[in-house]
Amino acid sequence: MMTASEPEVGRLFAPLPDQDEQAMQRLHSRLAGHAQREGVLDVAYTTLDTPVGNLLLAATDQGLVRVAYAVQDHELVLEQLATGISPRILRAPARLDEVRRQIDEYFGGQRTRFELLLDWRLSKGFRREVLHHLPDITYGHTESYAQVAAASGSPRAVRAVGTACATNPLPVVVPCHRVVRSDGTAGGYAGGTEAKHALLALEAAA
Repeated sequence: MMTASEPEVGRLFAPLPDQDEQAMQRLHSRLAGHAQREGVLDVAYTTLDTPVGNLLLAATDQGLVRVAYAVQDHELVLEQLATGISPRILRAPARLDEVRRQIDEYFGGQRTRFELLLDWRLSKGFRREVLHHLPDITYGHTESYAQVAAASGSPRAVRAVGTACATNPLPVVVPCHRVVRSDGTAGGYAGGTEAKHALLALEAAA
């Protein structure tokens, strides 16, 4: 029977070396690149700091599929994406470089319309019809929920328009913040009323 000497035991239970953050990032980037090349990365995500807070951005190979505010709980959103689309999900910022660039331009006042491929799979039926209409609301302008309902072909579906906006999986890019109450007040918003006011003020100042 072999027994370890005291120095050997000491080495065995010595603290692990400090984590090398840069090495971990390089390893993660290589892993993400390999997954992308092998076609096993179904949902890539990253985060972006903006004037309205940190945004989670997620994309499939079909396009941008989710934008989420921090108040919507990024961890919960990632779990929903893993359940609803695919568990093969990884932080892989490269797929979202163009999205990040256009959002930066928007908040910098250099872009009034997004030109991105969008994956609409998280919206269905009338909600999707409503969301498809929203980019037609010109930058710097607003429409009421009733106007959007009429434009979507169902003038009486005002409440359903509100639900479509509240559950918009692509806020900022699909501008549900441009839909306001009939009296001109902002109304609710997935990212919070402060974020909605900030977006409307940004566009009004242009």
